[in-house]
Amino acid sequence: MNILVLGSGGREYSIGRALKKDEAVEKLFFAPGNGATRELGENLSIKEYDALADFAIENKIDLTIVGPEAPLVDGVVDIFKAKGLTIFGPSKEAAQLEGSKVYMKNFLAKYDIPTARYIETDNIEAAYKFIETLPTPIVVKADGLCAGKGVIIAQSHDEAKKTVGEMLSGKAFGDAGKKVIVEEFLDGYELSMFAICDGDDFILLQAAQDHKRLLDGDQGPNTGGMGAYAPTPLVDDTLYEKVKARIIRPTLKGMKAEGAPFEGVLFIGIMVVNGEPITLEFNVRFGDPECEILMPLLKTPASELFYKAATKQLDTLNVEFSDEYAVGVVMASKDYPYSSTPPAEIVVDEIVHEDIKEHTHISYAGVSEEDGILYADGGRVLVCVGLGDTIREARDRAYALCGQVHFAGKKLRTDIAYQAL
Repeated sequence: MNILVLGSGGREYSIGRALKKDEAVEKLFFAPGNGATRELGENLSIKEYDALADFAIENKIDLTIVGPEAPLVDGVVDIFKAKGLTIFGPSKEAAQLEGSKVYMKNFLAKYDIPTARYIETDNIEAAYKFIETLPTPIVVKADGLCAGKGVIIAQSHDEAKKTVGEMLSGKAFGDAGKKVIVEEFLDGYELSMFAICDGDDFILLQAAQDHKRLLDGDQGPNTGGMGAYAPTPLVDDTLYEKVKARIIRPTLKGMKAEGAPFEGVLFIGIMVVNGEPITLEFNVRFGDPECEILMPLLKTPASELFYKAATKQLDTLNVEFSDEYAVGVVMASKDYPYSSTPPAEIVVDEIVHEDIKEHTHISYAGVSEEDGILYADGGRVLVCVGLGDTIREARDRAYALCGQVHFAGKKLRTDIAYQAL
C-alpha cells in the first residue's frame, strides 16, 4: 500500500512510525510532515487540498489518513472522496462535532447523550444571567477551533463574566469566540477515549489520561497536553460498556439521522462522576499526545485498521492490543505556551542501556531539519515514550529516555501518570 498522512505533529509522526513497521506499507508520504518524518517517508510541500488529491491519484495512493482537525473542518475528506480516493476521517459536516462546540452540545442534548448543564449564546446578558445560576468553578468555552486552548475554568462568577466578555468581543479568540458555551463544572476524573468509526461500526481503543496543565501537580496554564498514559486502571469493563451504550452508539446513530454518518476517530473527552461517564467534548481526530502512546499498543497492523475503517469494513476486523502500558512525556520549548522560542539544536545521547533501547522511542513533533541536524522549533517539541509491563515501569523508562535528550530551555513535567501511581 501507498499511504499519505496529512499533518506535521507528533500525532502524525507516531501514525507514520506505526505504518513504517507495517509490512503491507510500500511507500509513505507526509504533507507537510516535520523535520523528522523524512526518516519515515517523503515530505510533500503541497498545501492546497485539490492539488494533494491530484498527487494521490498520480502516485496511486491507496489510503490517506488525516491527522489534525483543521483540514477535516475545512472539508479535505469531501474533496478526496469526490475524486474517488480512499481517505480516513469525517466529512466536513460530521467534523462540526469538533469545529463547533455549539453544534456538539446541541447534538448531545438532542440525542440524550449525558453532558453538563449549559447555555450556548452570543448574548452577553443571557450568559451573565446563566452564570449567576451556577456554583463555581464555571466552564466557559469558545465555539470554534482554538488549538485545544479555548476552554477556560473560571474560579469566580466575576472571572466567568470577564471571560465571556473577552470572548464575545473577539478579543480572546477572534471569530472562534463570537459564540460561547457556559456550562457547569463537573467534579470527577477525566479520561480520553477514542473510537475508530466507519459510520456504522466502531472499535474502542484503550482509555488514556492526558495531562493538560503545564506544571507538576496540574498547576499552571492549560496546554495542548504535556504527557499521557494508557491504558488507565481507572476504567473497568462496566465503564467501557456504559461509554459504548450511552455515548458512542447514540452518536453514530444520531449522526446518521443528521445525514452526516461519522467516519474516522471520535475522541471523547469524558468526566467520570460517581462512576457515570459524562461527555465533556468531542474531537474528530486523535488527541496529541494520546496518539503517541496508543499507536505502540496496537498489535493489529495500523494500515489494516485505518483502511477497513475508511472502507466500511470494521465488522470484518478483529483488533488486537498489546497487554503493555505506555507512558509519554512531552518535552516543550522554553517559552511554551506563552510565546515562540528561537530554534535550538536537539542532541540525543547514544543509548547504551539495552532496556531503554528496546522499550522506548521518541515521537518528534515541533522539529525542523537542516544539514542532518534536528532543531526544536515548535511549542511541544517531542514525546519520549516508554513501554512496560506496569505503568511504573513504562513511566520510569520514559523518564530515563528524557534524560538522554537535550536542547536549550527544554521543559517537561516530572509527574506524568501520577493519577494511576
